[in-house]
Amino acid sequence: MSDNKLVKAIQDKGKTIEAEMSFFEHLEALRWHLIRAAISVVVFALVAFFNFDFILNKIIMGPFYPDFWTYRMMCKLGDGFCVSKINAIIINTEVAGQFMLKINSSVLIGIIISVPYILWELWRFIKPALLNKERKAASGFVFYASALFIVGILFGYYIIAPESISFLASYTVSDTIKNQFTIGSYLSMVATITLIIGIVFELPILIYILASLGILTGTFMKKTRRYSVVILLIVGAIISPSPDFLTTMIATIPLFALYEVGIVVASTVEKRRAKAHDDIMNS
Repeated sequence: MSDNKLVKAIQDKGKTIEAEMSFFEHLEALRWHLIRAAISVVVFALVAFFNFDFILNKIIMGPFYPDFWTYRMMCKLGDGFCVSKINAIIINTEVAGQFMLKINSSVLIGIIISVPYILWELWRFIKPALLNKERKAASGFVFYASALFIVGILFGYYIIAPESISFLASYTVSDTIKNQFTIGSYLSMVATITLIIGIVFELPILIYILASLGILTGTFMKKTRRYSVVILLIVGAIISPSPDFLTTMIATIPLFALYEVGIVVASTVEKRRAKAHDDIMNS
């Protein structure tokens, strides 16, 4: 009897050791995925660092210049939309402010450019744990997630950021108060706006994940569309600082489009789950 207990204890110990080894092997694999992702960020950050004149004058400071593409397009809509001057100046108030600007901007550019590769490394880590059907269903994850993020970044940079800068630069509560923005504040606002919009544009991917887990359905999203419209209008008003209705709608319309795309995605997943359930019940 004791021999059987001893054999069972040895077998259980072997299973425990095997499970622990499997856990550490996965942890080691994750570590290398993170290392490769970090290396890509460093590489692109170094490229941005050594090409900082172009990064600063053409990208970072672009929305602050009246000849920026967005302002030129607004002028074509009519004099009422034209921005011919940014009524503010940018200053530096810290000893290491301009040096840190170069460092922070380079790292930020490195992260943004590396997002597709980071998503690919994430996919490579998750892929072995998925079934064949799940792999096929999520095969376009990296492409769609990267494309949505890039579109969101461009929308935030070319639409929301210029509107924010032109409005806040011209807004005053008194003629005796002049607008002077620190370079750190300016960079923080542009970076925050573009990154937040880039993340918001990942909404269809989030909906796909929730629908695949059975948490969200297309039917539910259709029923709550009227409430979602109100929420999206509030979000659009928050991310667009200009109080006029037209500017708010420009920021909100893409959110409506993303929600509708999400409904299509969730409905497709819902139908696929229902079909899989019927196949199981009929088999």
